[in-house]
Amino acid sequence: MRVVIQRTTHSSVVINAVEKRICGAGMLILLGIELNDNEEDIEWLCPKIVKLRIFADENGTMNKSIQECDGDILLISQFTLHASTKKGNRPSYINAARPEQAIPLYEKFIASLEKELGKKITTGEFGADMKVELINDGPVTILIDSKNRE
Repeated sequence: MRVVIQRTTHSSVVINAVEKRICGAGMLILLGIELNDNEEDIEWLCPKIVKLRIFADENGTMNKSIQECDGDILLISQFTLHASTKKGNRPSYINAARPEQAIPLYEKFIASLEKELGKKITTGEFGADMKVELINDGPVTILIDSKNRE
């Protein structure tokens, strides 16, 4: 699993040009699920995200987690995070998990992240046409891949 985490002051998603979901200050997380991902990746990644110290403490140092700041999370599924651009100019998504594998893992990821955070998170909709908006705070953007744990 691959995530792009952006510290935000605001984020929102419009789904299929109709529904708008808004998230306060916290994190926008783009989640890419690949073919060989499983529940072990979720068990490693979710606690890591929630404990990631990327929020300022009283001295302005990035030393607090999202839990300590009572921040919100907007989670968006993003299969294009596993794009391969090795050949030609058209990205290949051959390593991205297919919906029948990815959707159950996405749902388990949501449940695990909510459990770790101790509250509900805001989500996009798997496979939908979405327009995502954010104000990146810092900017702070972190990439974590569960296959690169060392």
